[in-house]
Amino acid sequence: VQPPEKPLQAEEWNKLREDFQLPGIFEEVMLNSMIRCNSPIDVAKSLLTHLAKCNGDIAYTVLVKYLTLCVQQGQVSEICDVYDIMKVRFKTLESGAYNLLIKGLSSSDQWRMALTLLEEVKKSMIPSRTCYESCIKAASRHQEMKLAFELYNEMLAKDVVPTLDVLQSFFDFSRGMKGAELQKELFGILFYLRENQIYPHRTFMRSIKLWFESIPGENWRGRLTSIKDSGQCPVCNHQLEDSNLTEEEYSSLSERIIKDVIHGTDTFRKTTPKEFEAFQTFVEDRLPFDIVIDGLNVSHIKSRRMQCENLLDAVNCLAKENARLLVLGRKHMLINSSNWKREIMKEMQNKADFFFAENISEDDAFLLYATLRSGKHCRFVTRDFLRDHKACLPDALTRHLFRKWQRGHQIVVFPSAEGRSINFLPAFRYDCVVQTTGDTWHIPYKNVFEEKYSYQVPRKWLCIQQK
Repeated sequence: VQPPEKPLQAEEWNKLREDFQLPGIFEEVMLNSMIRCNSPIDVAKSLLTHLAKCNGDIAYTVLVKYLTLCVQQGQVSEICDVYDIMKVRFKTLESGAYNLLIKGLSSSDQWRMALTLLEEVKKSMIPSRTCYESCIKAASRHQEMKLAFELYNEMLAKDVVPTLDVLQSFFDFSRGMKGAELQKELFGILFYLRENQIYPHRTFMRSIKLWFESIPGENWRGRLTSIKDSGQCPVCNHQLEDSNLTEEEYSSLSERIIKDVIHGTDTFRKTTPKEFEAFQTFVEDRLPFDIVIDGLNVSHIKSRRMQCENLLDAVNCLAKENARLLVLGRKHMLINSSNWKREIMKEMQNKADFFFAENISEDDAFLLYATLRSGKHCRFVTRDFLRDHKACLPDALTRHLFRKWQRGHQIVVFPSAEGRSINFLPAFRYDCVVQTTGDTWHIPYKNVFEEKYSYQVPRKWLCIQQK
């Protein structure tokens, strides 16, 4: 449907409606089209006036669509009018309407009204991320940083995960501002990145750098660098935190994981207890391994090649240093097929131990068990991020140790640029998270924005030191 370019009279709207194949949904389709074409507001308003005259009222869904158009165009007085109508007509609104109202009002001079609406939302539900972030940005824009941080901390307390965009805005709006409380809150965001293993992208990293350098009278200076393999920063010569866990941390972590994830009610295990017992016996008889490989996961690395060839490449690369390898496979790999050639499988079985699980088993539990039982030196190879298991761990400290252990023990495989060979990202000796000594900060960052967390650890760092 092509929306009209100017407001229409009642008979003109009726005519359009009659010509439309499904008159019952004419208004919704027409408004969707107006939103897409960003039609003038008075055109949409003439449709609403027509509906009100014909039906005596306007349906909720139609009002929400009209509201969408108003917010899109920043028509503040219209947004307020729609809200007044909705308040009278409907006892409660759903989250979609609140998101729109708050978003529309927060970017206007009526931004305090958005805060009032946020309070109203809280009475019936946990406000969405959009609601919180619209209000946070409005407060920050008006230099009310204390209020912005109150909303941010409330959001975290309710387990509403902030976007990197709103975290970045705190640094942008605080530039050049003084105050110990403000500084403490911004450091809190950096610790949040550390705790959750979040790597800021380049523009976010620049905002952090510029904020540090703008703090009055503190003399911070930020430089971009790459950390040496030894874990030393070439800019300030500082040694980064070690990625190794202490003996105590390691035994506490492996006990927790084996208890909570592997033997507990871990919903991610689709394996039978009998099969898992067989696997445990298999592992205990052959301990310790140096590297445990998620065979199926690695076999998919290059789609144009046979899966067994991909796996063979990985086994050959990793067996070079006489490492003891355990490959977790699936029973279907033993059936001679186009992807699994018997002679290649035999060749691999001479170089590594193989355990073949049922075809539906979940590998992660096997992978974690064999690696942790082999001891602190043992590393593992998968392209997965093992996020599910972090969720099963009961407390923040264990989750932190699990992530740290993972960063120091996961070898990531990826195809080389020309696709002919396989590359490995070895596990680092230093820990790849935001860290500080008080007068230095080291922040790992990515080139590009990534919505999903990634197992690939950044190679680039921002070093900030106080001169």
